[in-house]
Amino acid sequence: MTTPTTFWRIAGMSYVQYVNRATTALRSALKEPAKTKAAASETFSFNVATWEAGEMGAKKALGKAP
Repeated sequence: MTTPTTFWRIAGMSYVQYVNRATTALRSALKEPAKTKAAASETFSFNVATWEAGEMGAKKALGKAP
């Protein structure tokens, strides 16, 4: 019995590459206003906080990702 393999692995892609291509194709196929809403959710920002003695310290913004 052979182990089943996903189609993206057979195509020589990683899962992250597959998801990126799938989301790009989906966003390009959307019509307005859903296309604008999906484009707005594409960007996000990172925050970091230090923990001491089980308490979270102040959050610090690291910036936005493309």
